[in-house]
Amino acid sequence: MAPRVVIVGAGPAGVRAAQALVEAGLRPTLIDEGRRDGGQIYRRQPEGFSRSYETLYGTEAERAASLHQSFDALKQKIDYLPETLVWNISPGAVHLASGTHYRTLPFDSLIVCSGATDRLMPVKGWHQAGTYSLGGAQVALKSQGCAIGSRIVMMGSGPLLYLVAAQYVKAGAQVAAVLDTSTFMQRVAALPRLLAIPAALRKGIALTRVLASAQVPVYRGVQPVEIKGSAQDGVSGVVVALPGGKPLEFACDAVALGYHLRPETQLADLAGCRFVFDDHAQQWLPQIDEDGRSSVKGIYLAGDGARVRGADAAERSGRLAALAALRDHGMQVQGIEALRAELARFTRFAAGLREAFPWPAQFAASLPDETIVCRCEAITAGELRRVVHATGAQEANRAKAFSRVGMGRCQGRYCGHAGAEIIAATASVPLSSVGRLRGQAPVKPLPVALAEEVNE
Repeated sequence: MAPRVVIVGAGPAGVRAAQALVEAGLRPTLIDEGRRDGGQIYRRQPEGFSRSYETLYGTEAERAASLHQSFDALKQKIDYLPETLVWNISPGAVHLASGTHYRTLPFDSLIVCSGATDRLMPVKGWHQAGTYSLGGAQVALKSQGCAIGSRIVMMGSGPLLYLVAAQYVKAGAQVAAVLDTSTFMQRVAALPRLLAIPAALRKGIALTRVLASAQVPVYRGVQPVEIKGSAQDGVSGVVVALPGGKPLEFACDAVALGYHLRPETQLADLAGCRFVFDDHAQQWLPQIDEDGRSSVKGIYLAGDGARVRGADAAERSGRLAALAALRDHGMQVQGIEALRAELARFTRFAAGLREAFPWPAQFAASLPDETIVCRCEAITAGELRRVVHATGAQEANRAKAFSRVGMGRCQGRYCGHAGAEIIAATASVPLSSVGRLRGQAPVKPLPVALAEEVNE
């Protein structure tokens, strides 16, 4: 009998994985939490919206159109489950929630293409209404056709900072400033690795030209100081320090924050996959071999949910993981070596991006005590530091138990990395020794009606 292959995620990695499996004569099941295919970067606009690909995706318009066309051609050859959450994984089965319906789906092979979310460093005042992640700002533009404010500041670092800013400019929104914590010289130093993918480098330069043409001020080497605002009116401005220490303030009614991306690894954790600390990325990542096999037999990890290397790399890693699954089921496959070589180039490029736009770990130690770290539970940096001093908690889950950092709705997706940095700085220990927050089911809140149905 043909193996039962389940794919989680209909972004670049998931679509290309499904395509490879269909070409081999299988009918995989593709599960996606979104309403439509495309993932985050190529998120499709709702049916009935008519904005052009160039307006929505800018430099990525051609790639987005190609992925959408590929999915449309596959749709009748796969079992597609949109608006469906994989909330848990047990041996040989995924547990699904769709509205108030619950089901368990068995698999022989599981390819997890869970994507990534923003990696965030808190700043004083980031809990004010009107503060979004860069990814959240992008979702608003693509899915709702609206801007997050009338005068917007984009702050952080990494390619997504410039991509979202350029997309907002093209949509006609007013971007007050782009505030980048990285420096020009860091970009110059990273140039040899960035040249591994010249086309991607050219796209990045094109984004800066869009901002220059719109006369959007861009400041590099800044240190975020405060997002100003009030509980009644939300965000009113942003204060940063320039490289020499001089303060600079911008009036705005919305802020989008982000520092690169972090893989969504909760499902890999629930599946029992082994994790390793990546010294370069300064993150705990699931262990995979060069083809995407995890430490658990039959479970494969692809796309940004395994390693953040961008959408083009995600397409290749999704296909590679599918080919690995086919080979493990005794089927003949071709193209593995070529895909490995291409991914090696994207891995070098990703290393260059980390060098050009580094994660600002040093900011964690200098956050004022009153800065809220965990927005779900309203836990401040001072409270977390007091827990470390008073209890000796130097491990993430122990500090979580005493402070509640990471116990809210997002389950540490947005505060986990910064919380670990604060613990490490306070305890004067390496970040790797702090560990990572353990994943727990359900990965996201479930409706009460669904819980009642499950109990029956």
